[in-house]
Amino acid sequence: MEFIKGSKNLRKGRVSIAGQYYLITTVTINKTEVFKEKRAADIVLNSLYWLDHQNRIDLQAAVVMPDHLYFIARLNKGTLSGLMHSLKSYTSKQIKAKLNHTGTIWQTQYHDHAIRKDEELKEMMIYCLQNPVRANMVNDFHDYPYWYCKFNV
Repeated sequence: MEFIKGSKNLRKGRVSIAGQYYLITTVTINKTEVFKEKRAADIVLNSLYWLDHQNRIDLQAAVVMPDHLYFIARLNKGTLSGLMHSLKSYTSKQIKAKLNHTGTIWQTQYHDHAIRKDEELKEMMIYCLQNPVRANMVNDFHDYPYWYCKFNV
């Protein structure tokens, strides 16, 4: 298992609360730009849609960047760690099978931030969606191909 400085701190105090909104960030191993490939990014987005359809989460927003994923969702069932294990395991298997990718896709850890107020939810959604703009990939996030938002923005 790979240990990254400070990775234990990512798990300290982690609590999974059903009905709670979270901003979740997870990164590919060695920040490899796996999701520059459209099919890989589509696998991740479709997996989030499936989790939403299965009512495990209520997906609010998501952005698949070349080497990481941001998404905001309300946890409906299970735990954050179970959710992330399912998401990473499934997407890894699909990417390896469909794109002949070898090796590890995701870092084991992830960062979660509990969103406590409706105003903060809107701010976090904007923050999430603006990632491609901050990375100088596009001038307007609407021009970036790998994003989702439940609401008109």
